[in-house]
Amino acid sequence: MLIIPAIDLKDGHCVRLKQGLMEQSTVFSEDPGAMAQAWLDKGARRLHLVDLNGAFAGKPINERAIKSIVEVIGGQIPIQLGGGIRDLDTIERYLDDGISYVIIGTAAVKNPGFLHEACDAFPGHIIVGLDAKEGKVAVDGWSKLTGHDVVDLAKRFEGYGVEAVVYTDIGRDGMLTGVNIEATVALARNLMIPVIASGGVTNLEDVKRLCAIEDEGIMGAITGRAIYEGTLDFVAAQDLADELNG
Repeated sequence: MLIIPAIDLKDGHCVRLKQGLMEQSTVFSEDPGAMAQAWLDKGARRLHLVDLNGAFAGKPINERAIKSIVEVIGGQIPIQLGGGIRDLDTIERYLDDGISYVIIGTAAVKNPGFLHEACDAFPGHIIVGLDAKEGKVAVDGWSKLTGHDVVDLAKRFEGYGVEAVVYTDIGRDGMLTGVNIEATVALARNLMIPVIASGGVTNLEDVKRLCAIEDEGIMGAITGRAIYEGTLDFVAAQDLADELNG
């Protein structure tokens, strides 16, 4: 079970949002590269980056900050990145820069053909990000709920060849209210590819609960606000996950 630190980028700074609201942001660092180095030093085995401005603009905005992180990491651990990725050229550029996995979210839901093309063009490098509330998928920075069932959509995208699904319960993300274990398990049980849990990881108890269901197909958990505000100690969390699941 990987505990994956999140670095959310807004205006070149590391921030966290509450429930995806740009006006509800807290700046944790003005140096994304230094933040990435800090997590690497603490033993992170993967990083999760989000270009928040890009997610809302529909195009990359924080590329300079992203490049600074890639330079610091230098290929030592995988980096997965989402936010504003809407075309194959952007994917190619990010992969050439050193990003390991590109996460396609809103564009996958609105234009499944694009996701299919991306999986064909860059096999092994595409992750789909599905944000849901009460089982229904949300798009456009969580501002719009669709009628799509998250399990049905994930199964379709699995057939396209995505590497994994990042599943976020948007009712809990950034709220420090605990992981939606039931919904995460329900999704993982319906898929052959791994699920990365996101949204609500708050403390070591959440890590224990996730480790208990790892065999269902949960490969990792993304955590942001909790490790920045101190309700979850990252090193203790990864040590616990290693202890419980080897």
